[in-house]
Amino acid sequence: MSEPVSAFTGPLAGYKRVVIKIGSALLVEGRSGVLRQDWMDSIALDIARLAAGGAEVLLVSSGAIAMGRGVLKLPKGKLKLEQSQAAAAVGQIALARAWAEVLGRHGLTAGQILLTLGDTEERRRYLNGRATIGTLLKMKAVPVINENDTVATSEIRYGDNDRLAARVAAMMSADLLILLSDIDGLYTAPPAQDPNATLIPLIERITPEIEALAGGAASELSRGGMKTKIEAGKIATVAGTRMIIASGKVQAPLSHIDMGGPHSLFHAEANPVTARKAWIVGHIEPRGYLTVDAGAERALRNGRSLLPPGVTKVTGRFHRGDAVIVINEQGVELARGLVAYDSGDAERIRGQKSAAIEDILGAAGRTEMIHRDDLVLKGESGSLTP
Repeated sequence: MSEPVSAFTGPLAGYKRVVIKIGSALLVEGRSGVLRQDWMDSIALDIARLAAGGAEVLLVSSGAIAMGRGVLKLPKGKLKLEQSQAAAAVGQIALARAWAEVLGRHGLTAGQILLTLGDTEERRRYLNGRATIGTLLKMKAVPVINENDTVATSEIRYGDNDRLAARVAAMMSADLLILLSDIDGLYTAPPAQDPNATLIPLIERITPEIEALAGGAASELSRGGMKTKIEAGKIATVAGTRMIIASGKVQAPLSHIDMGGPHSLFHAEANPVTARKAWIVGHIEPRGYLTVDAGAERALRNGRSLLPPGVTKVTGRFHRGDAVIVINEQGVELARGLVAYDSGDAERIRGQKSAAIEDILGAAGRTEMIHRDDLVLKGESGSLTP
C-alpha cells in the first residue's frame, strides 16, 4: 500500500485539472531506449502530490519511438516512416507498462490513450475522446496520452507533443498545462548563445514580440523546440488554460517549480469553461433544434445536463457533435450545445428514460442528450452565457 504524500503548497497548489507534457529526451537515455528510472520515480511522486491536492492529472508522454528504436536496435539518425511506426508499436507497450508500474507505486492507476489528429479536430471523435478521458479522470485514473505514431503520417499528425498537449488541455478544459523542457522557460535570447539572456517569468499575452523569441528544434529525439511551445501556448491560453514552461532536467521537476524554481508562466485569456462555451456559441453553426418540456427547462436553468426524457421534439438533420439549439414548447431559445446523438437516434430516444437507450438503439449510448459541459444557456438579457 502506498504511503500518503503531501500536497503542493506553492505555485502549483489549487489547480483542478493539470496536463503535463514530458519529452523523449527527459524519459530516455540517448538512443539506447533505456528509461531514466530514477527521474520517472521522482515525477510519479510529483503527480501523486498534485493528486493529493485534489487535482486531476493527465500525462502527455513522449518516449515510445525512442524506447522502441532501442529495443529494435534501429540505426542512428533520422528513421524512415515505417521504421518510426514499427518502433512506436514496440515502444508503446513498454512505455505504458513503465507508467503503470511507477504510478501504481503511489496508488495511482494509469490508462493509455493513443490519439490521432482527427480525435481533437473532428467533432464526433472529439466528443468520444473527451468522454473517455473524462471517465478515466472521474475514476481517479491518470490518462497517459501519446500520438498514435503507429498509424500517423506527416500529413495526419500533430507534429510534436507540445501541440498535442495543448490540444488535450483545450479539449479537457484543463486549467494548467506544464511543458517540461530542457530549458527553464522563455528567455529574452537563446541562453546558450547570449550570456546576457534573462528568463521571462510571466507572459501576460503571446504577442508577435514573444513569438519572435522562439528558436528551432531542441534535439534529435524531439520534434519540437521553443517555437512549438509558443505555438502550444497560443492554443492553450485561448482555450482558457494557463501554461508553464520549466526544466525537466532536474529530479522531481514539479516540486522544483512549486518551491520557487525558475519557470515561465503564460496567463490565459479566460477561464477554461468560459473559453470553451464561447467557442461553442461563436464558432459552430447550429444544425437543428431540440424542443424540451417544462421540467427539462427547469433542470437546464439549474445547471443540469439535457436528458432524453425531457426532449419532446427533434427538428433538423444533424450528426453527433454538431451544435443544436434547445428551445421550450413556446419556441423560446434556451440554450445551444453539442449534441451526443445523430438526429435519427435522438428522435428514437426522445422522451424515453436513459435506462431504455440500449434496448432502443441496440447499443449502450450516452446518458445525456447534451452534457452540461457542452451546453451554453441563454441568459435573461437574451445573450448566451456559460
